[in-house]
This record gives sequence, structure tokens and C-alpha cells, in this order.
Amino acid sequence: MTLGLIAGNGRFPFLVLEAARSLGYEVVIIAAKEEAFSELNEAAQRTGSEIHWVSLGQLGACIKLLKKAGATQAVMAGQVKHTQIFAGGLVPDLTFLSVLTKLRARNTDGLIGAVAAVLQDHGIELLNSTALLEPLLARPGVLTDRSPNEEEQKDFAFGYPMADAVAGLDIGQTIAVKHQAVVAVEAMEGTDEVIGRAGYLAGPGVRLIKVAKPKQDMRFDVPVIGLATIQAMRVAGATALSIDAGRTLVLDGDAVFASANEAKITIVGRAAEARR
Repeated sequence: MTLGLIAGNGRFPFLVLEAARSLGYEVVIIAAKEEAFSELNEAAQRTGSEIHWVSLGQLGACIKLLKKAGATQAVMAGQVKHTQIFAGGLVPDLTFLSVLTKLRARNTDGLIGAVAAVLQDHGIELLNSTALLEPLLARPGVLTDRSPNEEEQKDFAFGYPMADAVAGLDIGQTIAVKHQAVVAVEAMEGTDEVIGRAGYLAGPGVRLIKVAKPKQDMRFDVPVIGLATIQAMRVAGATALSIDAGRTLVLDGDAVFASANEAKITIVGRAAEARR
């Protein structure tokens, strides 16, 4: 069976590729020219996978390549910066233009949900992006050596309703809190830039809350953290991170927790029953 891998940036696509091949899938990679890492060429060659580089907005070409390869299922993996879509550099083909003209709002859910519907219309089912990587989903509870102290717990409790509200509005998935005050809110810039901005504005001691959307579509835009997240926290002097258990991928595995432990950063997985 052939699986389509629609790849953005980061390590996420590499992990999906390796997992899919280990399960016996043939894989055809549709790599976003503006986003995907060039090392995907080497990964494709190593795993015997077909790869095509397609510009963002060329949805028709993407569908044709997937169908030509015989893919009836596909996974979206890796980040596509929202600014790529809204900064004016994207050149849509007729297929993607037809999607854009039907949108009421060009937020992530609306845009990628509409793309998923077009793929389905062409006989290509978009699978949950975590389907092949369930062992990497965050567990509930304290995930590091150090548990949150009382002040960090207060900041988490204060920030959860706000983070959930912001995510529910499809604005962003991350907020930074210090002394029960919101320091920074993610929009299109991405988590690492939010962490840097929070450190600049409030200095050491900020806490990060990264959440899934209340009605998170696991096919796309799933929360992800990796070693770069912890490195950004270390630079900013951030001391604590909360992620949603079962709905957040932890890339880079043990390296994430080793780096956090070294910096005495606490990471907790918010359990499903704790989410309203």
C-alpha cells in the first residue's frame, strides 16, 4: 500500500517516513519547496521512497502526483509557517484558488480542513498525523525530574483557561505567563519566537502553556515540541512547560527531557480529565 507524505519543515516528516517504511508502506513524499528540509532527498533515497518538490499553493499538482503513485491515504507532517500563506508569496493554482474562494475565514482549521475535503473528493483520505507516531505522544503527569513548584502551578492554573480560549479561536496554541499575568500570546510567528519574546519582555521565570485546540483535528496542526523548544526556553530563562497529554508530539525523544533536566526545567503533560 502506498502512503502519501505531505511534508513541511522540521523532523516530523522524517519520523513519519521512517515509521511508515518500517510498517511496510511504500511512501510518496510531496515536499513543500518553501518549507521542507533538503535532507528529505537523502531520507527518500535511503528508504527507497519517491519524492517530489512542489510549491505551496500547487494543490492540483500535489493531487496528481499522489494519484499517479496510487496513494489513497496521506499524512500531513511538519510545519508550514502561516506567514507563508498570508505574506503574499503564495501562488495558488486553480485547484487551490477554488478552495480559497470558498473560505469564510482563512484560519488554519478552515484552510487545511478545506484542503482535506478536496483530497477526499479525489479519493485520498487524510489520516491523523500522529497515527504512526503514537509512542511519541506526551504522557500525562510530570515528565521531568523536577515537579512544578507552587508558583509554577499557580501560573499554569491561571493560564489554562486563557490558552484554551486562544486555541479555540484558532489564534495560536501557546501562551507565556509570569506571576499570573499573560506575557506573550502566539499567533502566526510560532512557539520558539513566542518564548524569545516572553523572555525579552519579562525576563527569567516565565512559564509556557502549549495546548491543543478544544476540538483538535488530529489530521493537521497538532501541537509539537522538540529539542529546539527546550533550547529556546533555556535562552529565555523559562522554567516550566505544560503540554496536553495524548495530543502533543514530543520529538527528539529523550534528548528533550535530558536537556530540560539539565536546565532544571519542569515539563508536565496535562491529562485529558483536567481539560475543560
